[in-house]
Amino acid sequence: MGIFGRRRRKGPAGGEVDRGDEGPAPSGAEGTDDAGADPDGGTDAGNVVGDTGEDDASGGRPDGPYDVSEAPDDGLARMDLGSIRLPVPDGSQVQVEMDQASQTVRAVHVVTGYGQVTVTAYAAPRSGGLWREVSQELADQLRSDGARVTLGRGEWGMELSAVVNDVALRFVGVDGPRWMLRGVIAGPQSEAATAPEVLRSIVRGTVVDRGEDPMPVRTPLSITLPEAVAAHVAGQARQQQGQQNQQQGQQNQQRA
Repeated sequence: MGIFGRRRRKGPAGGEVDRGDEGPAPSGAEGTDDAGADPDGGTDAGNVVGDTGEDDASGGRPDGPYDVSEAPDDGLARMDLGSIRLPVPDGSQVQVEMDQASQTVRAVHVVTGYGQVTVTAYAAPRSGGLWREVSQELADQLRSDGARVTLGRGEWGMELSAVVNDVALRFVGVDGPRWMLRGVIAGPQSEAATAPEVLRSIVRGTVVDRGEDPMPVRTPLSITLPEAVAAHVAGQARQQQGQQNQQQGQQNQQRA
């Protein structure tokens, strides 16, 4: 895992394949993920999850997040991760989560003073509506894990809030052209009032580059690290492996 800080400046799995015009994504259990919370309102998910027809987030996105075809020239610094271009707030850090078996990037997290933000893009049908399905499944899953879940309307439609032990969670989702963007923030309950807007700000500034290749609906879009970040992560992995080899050698000598 690599961690990279930004200096503070002065100032504040479905079987369907998306080929362009398919209907909604097939139902199925969504994998577990990180999260973000809001104890200030919302409705108990146990009563509302099945009746959320007006919370479809497939409407307009005049202020972001953006498809690569409509990316603004706004001067906002973004980290290019291949499938997404992610804004990194001043004073925050970036953590890279690697899959040790495949040595591929599993996720990139932005660690802020209010919680850890994770933004992930998925392949989706052109017809939209995937976030509505996924949000219902997430609510069911979180409740089955013992979390208290509430639903509410946000900037792009449905938002999920949950509290798990001492962690406050908030999920947002946005349907775009053949992609869905999911953002989540996890942090202490003491920051739950401010954390959702930190999450929305990062999601709002994100640019999605889905590509044109057909792929199964709900497939996570691949992440490519910038060269400098990839080199740093590889260096840390080599250092960790060297330490493990050294410890193993010492253990072998003690047994001899």
